[in-house]
Amino acid sequence: MKKRTTVRVQDVRAIVPVLCAVLLLGGCYETTYDKAVAALNACGTTTPPPPPPPPPTGSFGPNFSEIQAGVFTPDCATSGCHSGSSPAASLNLEAANSYTMLVGVASTQSAGTQRVSPTNPNTSYLIQKLEGSGVTGSQMPPGSPLAQSDIDVIRQWITAGAADDRAVASSPIRVTSLSVAPGSTLAAAPSQIIAGFDREPDASTVNVNTFILEASNNDGTFGDGDDLMITAASISVPGANPQSAVFDLTGVTLADDSYRVRLLGSGASLIMDLDANALDGEFSGTFPSGNATAGGDFSAQFTIMTPVVLGPTLDEIQTAVFTPSCATSTCHSNTAQAAGLALGDADTSFLELVGQFSNQNGQSAVMLVAPNDPDNSYLIRKLENTAGITGARMPLNAAPLPQPDIDVIRQWISAGAVR
Repeated sequence: MKKRTTVRVQDVRAIVPVLCAVLLLGGCYETTYDKAVAALNACGTTTPPPPPPPPPTGSFGPNFSEIQAGVFTPDCATSGCHSGSSPAASLNLEAANSYTMLVGVASTQSAGTQRVSPTNPNTSYLIQKLEGSGVTGSQMPPGSPLAQSDIDVIRQWITAGAADDRAVASSPIRVTSLSVAPGSTLAAAPSQIIAGFDREPDASTVNVNTFILEASNNDGTFGDGDDLMITAASISVPGANPQSAVFDLTGVTLADDSYRVRLLGSGASLIMDLDANALDGEFSGTFPSGNATAGGDFSAQFTIMTPVVLGPTLDEIQTAVFTPSCATSTCHSNTAQAAGLALGDADTSFLELVGQFSNQNGQSAVMLVAPNDPDNSYLIRKLENTAGITGARMPLNAAPLPQPDIDVIRQWISAGAVR
């Protein structure tokens, strides 16, 4: 019996040129690799199977502009989610705001974790939310996770430094975004105000004299001599995102009032870029700021108006319902997180429920708590066992809540589901 030997692919490739020469001398002109392998097989040799195909690549490239167009704009910056003046988790992912709000910015859901930490994808909260690993709340995007190949492309962008590849304008430095939307009314005070620019400012020119926040002193007007200056905990240009400036409000109390943000591009103290060009700041309501001429102040206003809470509060509902009936060790505690939902304390319950979409099969278009709309809130449907819900009625393996208790939760939602 003929002895059979196994030939490695690299050995076959080394033999092909010699074999081709022999075949040509013999009058045979079939010299492809497949013909060479066939000839070797005919001589009693075998070859290993071809190598596996490479892993699938992402549907976009590892740069910020393509990630924005391929993920953030279509999947995240949607109505009721990461867009508008009150975005989910205080994170606006619309094109004008997303880079400024992501790179080097602390997460509001995970203390000490940056949303995007340049060169460190594993410690970036964006990656943790996309992969659903050790996060508060559900995996993003809700109901339709990204393919791992797409997440790997985002990982590659972060590993390379999370740079902004969008073209830098040749005009004077301008304001391109503000984390508190101009003209907006907020139900609670922001923890910081982030301004984005179209190029890196000179960090030494961004300070208490050029990045200013004022309260109107309850008259709704500014420049009349009674404005109140708000002192920031700090003002900085973060090294991880040097095209932004942060007015930190940690520990600062902001009462209900009208407020004005100013970034100065004129006068004795002004914001400049690294080439000593003054900020082109004039703002007419749309970004970017400016009139194409260096010099000019940016000014935008917003209002804080804390809702008046009538009736039940979330703290009362937490104490009476969520803590004893839902946040058990095997269900919706902050560690167990059944169905990706944590209800361990009132702050967590608010972040997890209000304005967030269900991640249960067939329910991804339904908010867990839709403010002012209890009938279309999945929480109410699960508590009342409404037809069409996924899974069992809640609380699981326990007696249903009395309808008067559910009605209290309905009342809280009807009043706006405020914190």
